[in-house]
Amino acid sequence: MTDLVPAVLAAALGYAIGTLPVGAAWVRRLTGLDARDLNPHLLGVENVFRLAGAPAALGSFGLDVFKGAVVVAALAPLAPAAAAFAAAGAYVGHLAPWPGAWGGLVPRGRGNGVLLGVLAAWGTVGGGPTWALALPVVVYAAVLAATRFVVLGTLAGLASLPLALIVTGAGAAPVVAGLAIAGVGGWRQKSAWARWRDGTEARLGDPPAVRGLDPHVVLAAFMVHPMTLDDLWQPRSQHWLRIAVGRGWLPEAWLRRLLPHLRPQVQGEIRGVELPDGRELRVALIAGPMLPEQIRSDAEGAERMAILGARLARELGAEAFGLGAFWSTVGEKGVAVQAAVPDLAITNGGAYTAATVRAAVPGLLERFRAEGGDLQHATAAVVGANGVVAFGVARVLAPEVARLILVGRDLERLQRSATTLGRKHPDLVVDVTTDVAAVRAADLIFTATSDPNPVVLPAHVRPGAWVYDLGRPADVHPDVADAPGVQVVPGGVVRPPGRLRSAIDLHFGDGLVPACLAETMIMTATRAFDRASLGPQTRSADIEWYLAEGERLGFEIVTRDLRYVDDAPPAAAAAPA
Repeated sequence: MTDLVPAVLAAALGYAIGTLPVGAAWVRRLTGLDARDLNPHLLGVENVFRLAGAPAALGSFGLDVFKGAVVVAALAPLAPAAAAFAAAGAYVGHLAPWPGAWGGLVPRGRGNGVLLGVLAAWGTVGGGPTWALALPVVVYAAVLAATRFVVLGTLAGLASLPLALIVTGAGAAPVVAGLAIAGVGGWRQKSAWARWRDGTEARLGDPPAVRGLDPHVVLAAFMVHPMTLDDLWQPRSQHWLRIAVGRGWLPEAWLRRLLPHLRPQVQGEIRGVELPDGRELRVALIAGPMLPEQIRSDAEGAERMAILGARLARELGAEAFGLGAFWSTVGEKGVAVQAAVPDLAITNGGAYTAATVRAAVPGLLERFRAEGGDLQHATAAVVGANGVVAFGVARVLAPEVARLILVGRDLERLQRSATTLGRKHPDLVVDVTTDVAAVRAADLIFTATSDPNPVVLPAHVRPGAWVYDLGRPADVHPDVADAPGVQVVPGGVVRPPGRLRSAIDLHFGDGLVPACLAETMIMTATRAFDRASLGPQTRSADIEWYLAEGERLGFEIVTRDLRYVDDAPPAAAAAPA
């Protein structure tokens, strides 16, 4: 008992001193970078070296080593077990300081500098078994040299520490300290481990594509969400969920309740988009783990999740952040998210989505006419006509058809829209309704809603009708395509330039992305952040600009007939808008 009190005191003092942000403070002093710039995705000797220069990187790492060594050396004389407990306390304090410690300027890297310092002092002046404490360093170096992944070297080194202490018979106190170091350090690596499993973790010598680090790489971020529970385990790091739910270890109802309380995380990366000036455009895919019905029913929780996703995008070094699928509807369609993260350009993708419609609808009408359709006597229906994109379609259709059916949820707004169209096109018959079944009278159906489930069902479509589906997730039930003579064309699909590749299947087809993601890409490539789409209104000037810039950069607007597409309907894993 006499040794326990000083050992616990050593652990407490070690923790308090370990929280000191000496390395981060050094970088800040030399470069002026603040805590937002010093995040877990950028820290590490190589990244800080490239971001802030050699004096900042080497000085920061050296100070962390010194901090760890001084803590152990100073507290070791308190008791025989004090060195071990002080080592554990300093390392844990470095990685997990109390909330708000030192004004929020806290070290959040992997902690390898501090770990090196505590192990060195523990083995030299603290009486610990020298070879057991040196083994983690040797294992770390060997695994890093073989794989070039810092996370693998760190995890292997941490795992070897308690094992070596047990084999050498170091005693209970050192083994407990070793287990604490390995446990906290391993937990700290969980995000990096998941990124490694998903293929998005950078190797040593290949740092993240942060603006200013590599002039040949441009980085954007895009937020997606699962459409169904099955979509949750598409990333390799989440495969265990499928087993846990499938075998009943994790009840599905519990998982659904848990999702809104999880944090967004990077689950994939788009690479291979080649810009005309030779730069590569990469997009980090950030998954916010809420299902469509949860986003719709919990506006406050969804807004909070989207803000967390934007902050993660900023930490990653992204220059712009796109809100996909139902994320594009939260926070006043991105306005609140932008206000919460003002130093990152955020877009809901509305302008280029509208641009793809403007570009595609005339071609579709021409195809309809070429295949025997009579536009002068045709009836067209627009589902979701209260929305900006769908009403834009109605304005394009108005001079081409004899009758127009506007379907939406707000009958009063629909009537005002009908009045506007009627004044400009006096020969046009415009009907308004809240009943989707009314579209059965239409030869042409255009739909663009935010509903999580299909709204256009086989019973709503007459034989031979053409259906243009702009909804993401899809508005049109898959069985509609099997109706006699019905053509179902998915809209808002774009092929970026280059050879796009991603470990996450977006289910839009090989090399294809949704228009809202393409808008994020175009805005980032041109750094025209004032062209971001926010709120319910879409500026005509921005629509024209995205059409022109997309064409200049090599983005191709694609329309396809679903009956000739092998992949199933585009209601996809982590499906963007």
